[in-house]
Order: sequence, then structure tokens, then C-alpha cells
Amino acid sequence: MRLPQYSAAAARRTVRRHTGGGRTPGPVRRILAGRTLVAAVALASVLTGCGGSGTPEAGPAGAGSATQAADVVEPLAGTPAPRLPVTVSSADGKDVTVSSVDRIVPLTGSLSEIVFTLGLGGKVVARDITATFEQAEKLPVVTRAHDVSAESVLSLRPTVVLADTTTGPAEAVAQIRDAGIPLVVVEPAGELADVSRRIETVAAALGVPSAGDSLKRRTESRIAAVRETVPARPEGGAPRVAFLYLRGSASVYLLGGRESGASSLLEAAGAVDAGKASGLTKDFTAITSEALAEAAPDAILVMSKGLESVGGPDGLLKIPGVAETPAGMDRRIVSIDDGVLLNYGPRTDRVLAELVDQLYPDGGREK
Repeated sequence: MRLPQYSAAAARRTVRRHTGGGRTPGPVRRILAGRTLVAAVALASVLTGCGGSGTPEAGPAGAGSATQAADVVEPLAGTPAPRLPVTVSSADGKDVTVSSVDRIVPLTGSLSEIVFTLGLGGKVVARDITATFEQAEKLPVVTRAHDVSAESVLSLRPTVVLADTTTGPAEAVAQIRDAGIPLVVVEPAGELADVSRRIETVAAALGVPSAGDSLKRRTESRIAAVRETVPARPEGGAPRVAFLYLRGSASVYLLGGRESGASSLLEAAGAVDAGKASGLTKDFTAITSEALAEAAPDAILVMSKGLESVGGPDGLLKIPGVAETPAGMDRRIVSIDDGVLLNYGPRTDRVLAELVDQLYPDGGREK
């Protein structure tokens, strides 16, 4: 019996249901367009994981903290008192009035992280599957970002729902809004400059702008403190780092370009995005020996589950072209947890600290 073919849109929804959200790289979308149901589900299954108190002056998290504390968020001290009602502009062009934050449903893990870090985690009644941090893990999973179940969300009687522009399907988002639930859509993040904007937007929607200001200052201060730890390098001595998106069981091997989302983070760590520098203007392109030779990375950045999916460092070196790069010859691989690497939220300082620690294990001294 011939299995039914997925449309590109249906295949993307299957991937997103399994991965819990996040932008599906363009080449993955093209791969999915012709997959059968079984193939699409197999690909989706390997894409899973790929979107306390403290003062503003507090320093960055310690070495290795992006990995060690990846599943813990650090809320501001105390619980802020929301000033409501408040009317805000939603990213989809609607003006939304929020009168209560007693029952909050964030539809992405990154939005959940902001809500909890603002000190309102006690008012969150459900989570997206990508909200894996410790404080949220006991909440019911009612949505997987790009495969929202409006019925599941509405059954929880939310007083406000937070989404971003990648949340879907559109019909489910419309159904929630048509039920009279205030639904605020937030622009997604793609670079360091988006961190404060996202915090500010969520805080305003929940009626806690002062807490948002405090969290912005803390986050900006910590990111700045990590940037101060980046070793000085001689002119032209910045390491070239290629961001590879790997899902071995599905034979998906992609090289990140200018729009991959990694450039801002790499540049903050004093590195050069090798894919971007080699002229790749899109988000991702299929890995080829020629593309890797042009990128000539000194180090390779990967998500931890992606590295695991290809069999670890040894498996990575078997991908055509990798072993011949300077990074492959030196086995210089930087691996960071999938759930936080490109989140661009309150834990970005931890990610940046981990990236710096792994890029410069010798403190930046030349070998």
C-alpha cells in the first residue's frame, strides 16, 4: 500500500509537533515537502529539542552554566503586583486588553522562560513542550508551539495567552481569540538585540513593566559582563566558527548562514560566523565539502542533541568535508544544549559564557 504524501505545510506541522517549536530551517522544509507520513514522522522524532533572585549588577553565571543549569531559570526576587487592566499592541496588528494574569498560558518555551523569570511563574497554568526547565516541568503540556490545540488551551480557562508570530496553526490561534481570551503575539528573537525587547513586551502585556525593567537591566548587565571575559585577540585572529544543524537519523546536515540565528551570539563571543563570512546569505544550506572548505572554520558549533544524533565527535568527523577543515583536524567542537542555544532570553548570558569557555579553554592564549 502506498503511504499518503504530506504537503509541505503538513510535514512542517509534524516536525514542529515533535520538536516543540522553533523555526524549521529552509532546507529541512524542502526535504519534508516530498516525504511520506512515516518518513516525516521519523524525521520529526530526531528533531526533538530543535524559539532565584539577583540584582541588575549581578555577574554572569559561572563557567559551564549553560549546560549545568540549562533546566533552571532564575526568577527576580519576589512576586510583582500587576497593574491592570493594560492595553498593548500585539505583533499581529491587534490591540489587546489584559485584565487578569491569574491564569497565564505561554505557547512557547521561550515565552514561559520570560514569564517565570519575571516572577509570575506561580500564575502559569500550562506549558509548551519546549518549556523544559525545572520550575515548569510539572505543568500540563497543552501545546507544541506550531501545533496548538485550541481545545486544550481553552479547557484551562486562561485569562491571558502569549504566543509569537511562529505559533500556529492560524486557525487555532483565531479560535482562542474568538473565544474572548486576550491573546498577545510577540515578535520572535533572532539576535542579542532582541532579548530586551522580548522581555519588555511580555512584561508590559502582563502589567509588570517595573519587573521588566529590572529583568532587562539584570540580563543586559550579565551579558555585558560575559563579553568582558572574551580574550583579546590579535587583528585577524578571531576564530572562525561554523554553526552546523545536524539531525543524523534523518540525514539532515546543514551549514548556517547569515540568517541562521547564531551570528549575533558568535560575534558577541569575539568569533566570526564562518558561514556568513563565506557568503551564505540565507539561513541554512546543505553541507558540502566545497561549502565547508570555503567557510574554513577553526571551530564548529553544534546543538548537543544534534551532535549526539551523528554519533558524537567521531561521527561528526565522518560527514564529508568536516575532517578536512581546521576545526575537524583539531577536533575543535563547541556543543551547547538545544533548549537554550538560540533562545535569546534571560539565560542568554549563560549560553554566551559557555560559548566563550569552550572557544577559549586556554584563556585565549595562542597555542
